[in-house]
Amino acid sequence: MTAIRPQDAVERALSLSRTDDCVVIADEASTANLRWAGNTLTTNGVTRSSRLTVIALRNTGDGVAAGVVSRSAVDSDDIEDLVRAAEADAAGNEAAEDAAPLVRTAPSGGWDDDPAETGIGVFEGFAPALGEAFAAAQEGDRRLYGFANHALTSTFVGSSAGLRLRHDQPTGLLELNAKGAGGSAWTGVGTRDFTDVDVPALTGDLARRLEWGERRVDLPAGRYETILPPSAVADLMIYLYWSAGAQDAHDGRTVFSAPGGGTRVGERLASLPVTLFSDPAAPGLECAPFVVEHASGRESSVFDNGLALGRTDWIGEGDLTALTQTRRSAERTGLPLTPSVDNLVMTGPDGGASLDEMVARTERGLLVTCLWYIREVDPQRLLLTGLTRDGVYLVEGGEVVGAVNNFRFNESPVDLLSRLTEVGATGPTLPREWSDYFTRTAMPPLRVPDFNMSTVSQAS
Repeated sequence: MTAIRPQDAVERALSLSRTDDCVVIADEASTANLRWAGNTLTTNGVTRSSRLTVIALRNTGDGVAAGVVSRSAVDSDDIEDLVRAAEADAAGNEAAEDAAPLVRTAPSGGWDDDPAETGIGVFEGFAPALGEAFAAAQEGDRRLYGFANHALTSTFVGSSAGLRLRHDQPTGLLELNAKGAGGSAWTGVGTRDFTDVDVPALTGDLARRLEWGERRVDLPAGRYETILPPSAVADLMIYLYWSAGAQDAHDGRTVFSAPGGGTRVGERLASLPVTLFSDPAAPGLECAPFVVEHASGRESSVFDNGLALGRTDWIGEGDLTALTQTRRSAERTGLPLTPSVDNLVMTGPDGGASLDEMVARTERGLLVTCLWYIREVDPQRLLLTGLTRDGVYLVEGGEVVGAVNNFRFNESPVDLLSRLTEVGATGPTLPREWSDYFTRTAMPPLRVPDFNMSTVSQAS
């Protein structure tokens, strides 16, 4: 095998292309991870991976057919075979519905530089703090479990139209679970480099939750005033975001479809002036400032690779303002072009309270830790079901008085927005359910007066 730099692989694939146009994407990734159980570090390691995607485009007379082939660990001797496979795929396909002219833009800086790389050194400041947390947990008769992962991916996008763009994406996450006499408690954070992870604060919060859990209260299913922490809000809003495709809405398939045709863009969704937006330049949540698509779908198009991305408000001051789409779906729906962006932020009115302040103002209600096993029940309403996990707590008179049983919930994040009574202060958070796919979020805690805990769950 003959190794080849990713940007050189892009150039070689383009030079070998025989179709009318070609787009090539090279991803070079490295990861570093730590895992621990029972207050003891168990494993650590570093891995590397690479992927090369060739998108062959063939003029058909009535449009453009696309052929896409992606393979891992491609060396210099394999590139021609990959290009020919993509061309063969294009030869067998009809004209693509999402066909559009290739993007032409100025090259980005750093194209010729070596790919960025992470290593175990990213945990230099975090690991000692974790060791101190193990000792404190042991002394307090608690056990810590969890993992830390850091990935750094360099993506190179080139095309026969002259596109040469590069982006280096760091993605880090920490998940911590504590077990003790008070049951189980979870917390997690997303991070770019682990320098902003406050281990004592995180483990201190876990210890407090375990103390809450030493008193158990059984409650029946029903609708309860509920405080949703940022992590749970992130999981619900990400599902809303993933379901906000303009083409599906225009075709009458989703909760964002208007009765009689078209979409609900411009309609009031939220009872309070919340804004849900994505921005490649959001501090601490930075992501690719241009479209990178390895395959076409209902809300994505390989023809859009390289399109510049900026801030997009999906919900602005409570109103639905945009839905995700491609250039072709934008032509069809008559809405502005708003491709998806790889982060998500929700904000409310200025001066939002902290989670603790919201608890202190609660006469009687539930405080949830996080949600999991979320599944869609009805796309027309975006009705979701799922379970609570790692701590549901009863609040009375502004104080947490104990832990209650877990529940199955049935809620629509769209309907939930219309029933909000309080939006707290926004801060970075990690979604529990979707952390394998989407880590760059900042959310506020939310107060819902009648969250539907539909049945009692036997999960513990």
